[in-house]
Amino acid sequence: MSSSSDLDRHIDKLKKCEIIKEAEVKMLCKKARDILIDEPNVQVVYSPITIVGDIHGQFYDLKELLRVGGDIPDTNYLFMGDFVDRGFYSVETFLLLLALKARYPDRIQLIRGNHESRQITQVYGFYDECLRKFGSVNVWRYCTDVFDYLALSALVEGKVLTVHGGLSPSINKLDQIRSIDRKQEVPHDGAMCDLLWSDPEDIDGWGLSPRGAGYLFGGDVVQQFNTTNKIDLIARSHQLVMEGYKIMFSDSLVTVWSAPNYCYRCGNVASILELDEHLDKNYKIYEAAPQEARGIPAKKPTPDYFL
Repeated sequence: MSSSSDLDRHIDKLKKCEIIKEAEVKMLCKKARDILIDEPNVQVVYSPITIVGDIHGQFYDLKELLRVGGDIPDTNYLFMGDFVDRGFYSVETFLLLLALKARYPDRIQLIRGNHESRQITQVYGFYDECLRKFGSVNVWRYCTDVFDYLALSALVEGKVLTVHGGLSPSINKLDQIRSIDRKQEVPHDGAMCDLLWSDPEDIDGWGLSPRGAGYLFGGDVVQQFNTTNKIDLIARSHQLVMEGYKIMFSDSLVTVWSAPNYCYRCGNVASILELDEHLDKNYKIYEAAPQEARGIPAKKPTPDYFL
């Protein structure tokens, strides 16, 4: 079992964007798994808390986020998934967040995104990055095993539901999320898939998703869900927003996007959502970390599978 001093050493190293040894990754993943296994599908979270959207392996922008929002454990964070893929530093990004979770389990919550998946990471970069940086796929295996234990959502003070993607026609009540067997690869369809893949849209009811997984859902669906479950807001990520965040459906849903200059070329700003003890909202906007704060990516970048 990793001790606090081991974890502090890992955190210090990972914060410099340096990888830890394969055996240390194995121990860290076991420690994190032991914590995550006890968390419910709808993780109970208290305010004040800072809600974070997609990171996608943009390590130096994660450091900028922590500079803007406050470091862990001084600030409580809830990350809504998609830690890996597309950026140059998925390994360092995910391992740093995992080490922080293992060290400060009550200060940082990690929920699952659609990219926390074996199938997706074999296409969009994380698998190749693990192979390149460690010389084998073992680290990818350890990390993807952890993915299966990540919570599917979190509920802040019983009033703000956070989920990576969105709602599902199979789910009317939070208890239906609580009863999902989440410890598996993300399915191609069904309730668990929808939570990680669906998107809000200006439509009535439900629509087919152009992503080929999940659904599109309208403001009437959100209103009904929020009323039934006595919640005020759904916070989610999953979609690039050029302005960093997007409020929809009379402030009943917000998309929070936390990867600035996404894929190092989109030119967007990013945001985090701070909720104080009264659940009052403060959106903090930030730009990509300056060039002088960045390292040089190892070897060639991942193939340019764009958006």
